Amino acid sequence: MSRSRLSARSVRFPDVSGSPLGDIPDATKAGTVVNARLDHRNPLVFDTHELGRRPGALQRLTRSVPAPKDFGIDGVIGVTEGDPVELELRLESVMEGVLVSGTARATATGECVRCLEPLSREVEADIQELFSYHDADDRGRPKAEPADDAEDEDTLFVEDGLFDLEPVLRDAVVLALPMQPLCTEDCAGLCPECGVRLADEPGHHHDAVDPRWAALQGLAETVKDGEKDEMDGTGPGAADEKQEK
Repeated sequence: MSRSRLSARSVRFPDVSGSPLGDIPDATKAGTVVNARLDHRNPLVFDTHELGRRPGALQRLTRSVPAPKDFGIDGVIGVTEGDPVELELRLESVMEGVLVSGTARATATGECVRCLEPLSREVEADIQELFSYHDADDRGRPKAEPADDAEDEDTLFVEDGLFDLEPVLRDAVVLALPMQPLCTEDCAGLCPECGVRLADEPGHHHDAVDPRWAALQGLAETVKDGEKDEMDGTGPGAADEKQEK
């Protein structure tokens, strides 16, 4: 279960102790993370009112949602914004909150890191996350003291019976994507000399010359050209020989 994220909708209030405005509610004191109100019209926001808070209650959901913006590894591979993401979820009511598990399936597109050809991949990501109730501690009892700040930052909450799956879904899909996508496992890439795609020309090659012999090779070619000119009668001494004759 992932515990290393902070909800994109969370905000931290500054320390206002001693403020002339007077005391503020505990929910907005310094060091407490407060999530903004969720929009039930967002396809990645789920309603738990039907599930209820009785431990053991279970609800299964199937939903197709449009992929959010920047859904993948930037510049490498990802799911295009608006493309369908198929969700199969299991919502279970527990003492602490709502345990969400299931799978997400989508089609990701990108470029082969070796030959730069476009590619697409079917992606399946596993999801498992606990969305906690604000009014319950780890044992499901009312909180006696405020939780540690760092622990609150790593916790996702149920807000007025709603929870937002986007940060969990984003993390799961990104982890399921290949960091170095390939069009084929044995992709040969591009020719380092001319850039041709080697899969299109299997026998493609360049004659390699040892740089230590490059100067001698150039000299040899110059000598050969001179000999050819003399044989053709077009060399530098050819005119003088004709005049003597």
